[in-house]
Amino acid sequence: MTPILELRSPRLRLRQWRDADLDAFSAMCADEQVMRHLPALLSRLESAALIGRIRGHFNEYGYGLWALEHHDSGAFIGLTGLLQVSFDAPFAPAVEIGWRLAREHWGLGYASEAAVACLSAAFGKLELDEVVSFTAHSNLPSEKVMQALGMVHDPEGDFDHPGLPEGHPLRRHLLYRISRGQWGETMGYDGNFLPLPGSAP
Repeated sequence: MTPILELRSPRLRLRQWRDADLDAFSAMCADEQVMRHLPALLSRLESAALIGRIRGHFNEYGYGLWALEHHDSGAFIGLTGLLQVSFDAPFAPAVEIGWRLAREHWGLGYASEAAVACLSAAFGKLELDEVVSFTAHSNLPSEKVMQALGMVHDPEGDFDHPGLPEGHPLRRHLLYRISRGQWGETMGYDGNFLPLPGSAP
């Protein structure tokens, strides 16, 4: 499959990572508010290693977590994209959608807008049958994005994340799902998953 190097939405560009992104990305990953629903802050070195893993995922699967950039200003906003679930879980193998935005870009609808572009690619070009998303039970903002996308909570699929120890306050995770058919209903499609206006082919 030809890699999906770029996606676009009305205000945003989802693109490949640049070395110059590290400063803004590492600052975001060291922000206590941004990372409050994740296990730990990341150092600059850990942030650089994460970019390396993201690039590796693109090389292997042709998609991944795209760097998120504002069309007009060129500002780095965060990341949004699709990942293979990397741990053992009853719902795996699966592809998950996720996002992380710098704090100054919260509350503007960017996470939902970028996620729409990703799901359009997932059910269009990638022809996936389902996409999942999950987060710590305390992460209400992320859960609201999932709901806005038309994703449905699967209470029977809620799980304890194996990467976190027993007793960790973030261990319990909520599982959301959306099928190809549900996405078509959400977006008003008739089965033809066309690119968003202005999207890269």
